[in-house]
Parts: sequence; C-alpha cells; structure tokens
Amino acid sequence: MFDKNHSHVLSMICVSFFLYASSVWAGDIASYVDLGFSQDGKIYMFAQYGVQAGTLKPWADLFIVDVPKNEFVTGGKVSFVHDMPVIAGQDGSGALYRLIARNAALAERYGVSYLLQGHPLYIAIDGDVSAAILGETIEFRDFGSKNYYRAQLVPRVEGSGSNLTSSFYIALEQTGLDGSKKTYPQVGNPQIKRPLISSYRIRKVMVAPRDGSIIFVIEMRRQGPDGVDIRYMVEALHL
Repeated sequence: MFDKNHSHVLSMICVSFFLYASSVWAGDIASYVDLGFSQDGKIYMFAQYGVQAGTLKPWADLFIVDVPKNEFVTGGKVSFVHDMPVIAGQDGSGALYRLIARNAALAERYGVSYLLQGHPLYIAIDGDVSAAILGETIEFRDFGSKNYYRAQLVPRVEGSGSNLTSSFYIALEQTGLDGSKKTYPQVGNPQIKRPLISSYRIRKVMVAPRDGSIIFVIEMRRQGPDGVDIRYMVEALHL
C-alpha cells in the first residue's frame, strides 16, 4: 500500500541531498564524448558538453586532434553556447548535437568515422583528489598487443587565486611480452601553462582501433566564477 507520509519523507531526503550536492560542487561538470578516429588512426575527434552553473545555458566544445603531432588540426576547435537556459531534466547534450550537426563538414574533411571509437584500456574511478593535485601513477595492459604500460602524470602548479597557472606531462613506459622496454619520457608539453587549472588527472586511456595509438583523456579542475569546473583535454601518442 502506498504510504503518503513515507513518500513525503523520501522527497525531503532527495531535496536535501540535491541541496547538499549543489553546495559541495558549485561549478559545472563536463561530460566527455569519444567521437572517433579517421580510418588510418591519425585523426581523433572528441567533445565535451555541460550546463553553465551560473546561467544554466547548455554549452559544448568539439575538438579534432592530429594524433602524430599531438596538436589540434587547423580549425579543429569549435564551441557553442545556447542563448537560453535548459529546462528541468536536461543535461546540455542538445548543445552537443547541434554543434556536431553544424560541423559535419569538418568531420568529413578529416575523414573521422563515428564508428571507429577508441578501445578503453583504463578508466579511473572516483577517489582521492590529492592524487590529481600531487600527480599520479597508473598501470594498465593492452590485451591486443600484449604490452604493459606504466604512466606517471607529473603536474606543476604556480601562483594562486587569479594568478594560478599550471602545466603537466606524462612519462610513459611500455613493456613488451618479451620483457623489452620502451620509454616515452614526455607525452605532452610542460611548457604550456594553463590559467586557473588547479589539477590534472588521467580519467581514461584508450587505444586507436587501427594503429594502436594511445589517447590519454585528462580531467582538469578549473576555478570558475561559480565554483570548480571540470573540463577535459587529451594527450595523443602515435606509437
């Protein structure tokens, strides 16, 4: 039998939890989307989307990466912010769909196939934030190539408040099935200093479906006007 009093208590608990979560995390959290590789694995496309914490306007960013160069292709960064706020129950994904539709020619130009997505080798779970601030070391295996990897993210944070900047790089060691080792001492550019980014974390590692190139999905915590925002970037390594 339906208990109205129980329903009322449950509603109060849900509202209280929502208010508590909102007070703990005042910024907006992006969602990462793997949009696929080109047939030769040399181009990778990804996106992120979310809802602005202050205005509730949905937004989306789309990126196309030259994997061997580990940098964006020409015109490979596009963004969209809707001029109206979301309604209750929406997550901002509509902004992403609109951005993808508007830039279909860009994906076609670089031969990106939405069906050629990365194969996950490592996925982080929520844990201690200190690992993102102080740096972290992860280990994972590619069961296709039989290679074993050890990756160390090394961050550097300078300044504080509005003057805070940061950078990082990844030191990667590959061990083959026969015990042979190969090192990649600096994946990424530690000379690039990003304003207001307080920490980095390896959120996901993927391998390209064609040539075995590795994509590191990096979670960044950024100090925004309404709290700490979560954003994503990638570091690509053409093996």
